[in-house]
Amino acid sequence: MGEAQHRATASSVRFAKLAKARGAYVVGTASPGKLDFVRSLGADEVIDYTKADFAGRTGDIDLVLETVGGEHAHSLKVLKAGGVLVALLNVPDSAKAEAKARDIRVERMSVVPDRAGLVELGKLVDAKKLAVHVAKTFPLEEADAAHAFLATKPIGKVVLTV
Repeated sequence: MGEAQHRATASSVRFAKLAKARGAYVVGTASPGKLDFVRSLGADEVIDYTKADFAGRTGDIDLVLETVGGEHAHSLKVLKAGGVLVALLNVPDSAKAEAKARDIRVERMSVVPDRAGLVELGKLVDAKKLAVHVAKTFPLEEADAAHAFLATKPIGKVVLTV
């Protein structure tokens, strides 16, 4: 991350873990039932998005990972000039224009696993800087039950075993 510690907001727990592993100061947003979990991942600040507008609670952010569509206006408010908005969903042209006017870069991200990336993640796991939280494991024959369990929005991954 260089000499200066970067600030990032994260609505994705995976991003929070990776950002912390790379030395970032992380501000996480979560629902009430997941606040402690996000804290346990090492987020430096955690904001309950059901009670507070994160745009009013933080600022001067270098990078925002936006995993929920429609939050572009809030995300742009907290980014500093030269910052980056990384969105998992499409960003409307109006938000792109606002970002450009403020010297904020907008990127769309889609994750495609590759060998180099997986090796890097493996190094972080080996160094105890990254761990995967498994909510529940199901045998492959119970994939329907696993899918139903996902609807409860569990904290962590749901794993199918073969």
